[in-house]
Amino acid sequence: MTAVSVTPPRSRRFALSRRLASFLAVSILGSAVPPRALAQSGQLPQPMGPRVGVWLTNSPSPLYYDAGRLGQAVRELADAGFNTLYPNVWSRGATFHKSRWAPIEPALARVDAELDPICRLTREAQARGMQVVPWFEYGLMEPADAPVVQANPDWLLRRADGSTLYAMHGANLKTSPLKDLRVWLNPAHPGVRQRFIGLIAEIVQRCGVDGIQLDDHFAWPVDLGYDDTTRALYRAQTGREPPRNPTDRYWMRWRRQQLTSLLRDLRARVQQVSGARRLVISLSPGPFRFAYNHWLQDWELWALGGLIDDLVVQNYAYSVRGFAKDLDQPALIKARGWGIPVEIGILAGFGGRTTDMATLSQKVNLALGRGHGVIYFYWEGLWGQFAGTEGAAYRQAAFRQLHRQASGKGAASAPPPLGGSPRPRGGSSPPLTPPPPPPAMLPAFPSAID
Repeated sequence: MTAVSVTPPRSRRFALSRRLASFLAVSILGSAVPPRALAQSGQLPQPMGPRVGVWLTNSPSPLYYDAGRLGQAVRELADAGFNTLYPNVWSRGATFHKSRWAPIEPALARVDAELDPICRLTREAQARGMQVVPWFEYGLMEPADAPVVQANPDWLLRRADGSTLYAMHGANLKTSPLKDLRVWLNPAHPGVRQRFIGLIAEIVQRCGVDGIQLDDHFAWPVDLGYDDTTRALYRAQTGREPPRNPTDRYWMRWRRQQLTSLLRDLRARVQQVSGARRLVISLSPGPFRFAYNHWLQDWELWALGGLIDDLVVQNYAYSVRGFAKDLDQPALIKARGWGIPVEIGILAGFGGRTTDMATLSQKVNLALGRGHGVIYFYWEGLWGQFAGTEGAAYRQAAFRQLHRQASGKGAASAPPPLGGSPRPRGGSSPPLTPPPPPPAMLPAFPSAID
């Protein structure tokens, strides 16, 4: 008689561990979050093969201000093997369409307020089988001189000394004008929540997109939370005053719960306005410890609790060695077993920093070898104005070759040598030469760059 093993098969053990993890996450997040079933039935939109995407933005780029450029960009990206686009739709206190919640971006209003680049890009991309996941870059952050900030000072998070200003991306608290400094809106304030959810639901309803993406600015900076709104809510829920130490673990956890509550409500609203279609709720944070200790983003808990469907972890390390090291962070290793797609954000080019194709090929190989897709920052760094010394034609052909290998589930080969590269089909796009750009938005998490 054959002995019966009391050890569950590996697949069953994994299923049991997943159910236990979901149960624990639900217990922590609150009973209002059913495990994984928070989303509606039906399949999430997923590309064939690994997700290969790119962030597109207006800063610095002329892309959003010309319908012809938008169409050309989509055609070239589809030809080069991209299957997902992440267009920026919320930045510097403005959006790229007429909105009931925020002003239209001034440069777009001057060019053509009816251009509607996000909906236009979505139609073009989906017609070519690509997916579009609008990126709400600024999240809860606002320029310090934004009209919503001036009209609603009680919406702001504050430090213990009452201050609100942040010097982000090279700004200086003492010398930079107010427009270049940043403040954070309070995710626990009802007015902030209504406006934030409204901004996102609006683009979902208008453009028929495949999902939405939040990033590192969907956050609660750890030194903030001493404003009157937060103090009153904390007293009401705990009977205590907020600790003077902003890194007190209980105080950090309580504020993270307010951010989680906003994410839960956002997800429910997005699914409501999308009807029977399921949409991807994507998050693009930095490395886990940095994300939680500085921004109170607990992306591990959010993934296990079913609040996000897709994770894009930014990895802007200069060297291949540093890039590989960041791929081995414990939370990212664990993420492979969470049952959601995990992609790696890779710097293609920005400003004076362009990653050469040989280095990009190695980084893409490393990401694919660990089962991740890849998302590039950003459009102009592929073969646009930040193509660097390799030039647009060479890089466009090299990206096509790189992604052809990736879609075949094989290792991406090195690009062809410079000088003898074939001209891309349909001609190449010369590096774009826009007017002087606005102050540059640097890739997030400069401290993570080795």
